[in-house]
Amino acid sequence: MAAPEEVWIPLVDEPIGAIVSEIQRQNPDIEQFAEAPRRLLAFRTFAYIRVGILLGQLLVEEDVGPYDGSGTWVDGILQSPEHRELVVREVRAVAEEVAADPDYDDETIGPDDAARERFVEFAKRRLATDT
Repeated sequence: MAAPEEVWIPLVDEPIGAIVSEIQRQNPDIEQFAEAPRRLLAFRTFAYIRVGILLGQLLVEEDVGPYDGSGTWVDGILQSPEHRELVVREVRAVAEEVAADPDYDDETIGPDDAARERFVEFAKRRLATDT
């Protein structure tokens, strides 16, 4: 089986990915929910999206001072313990939802045997008509 790093496709650039990773490291209960490759991919995908949406909402709802060159607006928002806790709760909620979803129980990656067989038949028909 491929290592998690081999199946991971980066979907987002910093800082959201760094925030989610940091929350995972700081919260072992969250880390355990996303141990398998399929769960990890689903977790990261949905966590990045939902954290991005939450940060966008906080940006609209909160006054952010003018840029002083010391950090990003995300850093400014996350300085508030209340906002940081909201982000941690969102990441935890994603982890729990992914863990509870039986669709991620199958740890195989890639098509199942039936899909492979359909592809083989398709390829045989296609190759036969091309020659």
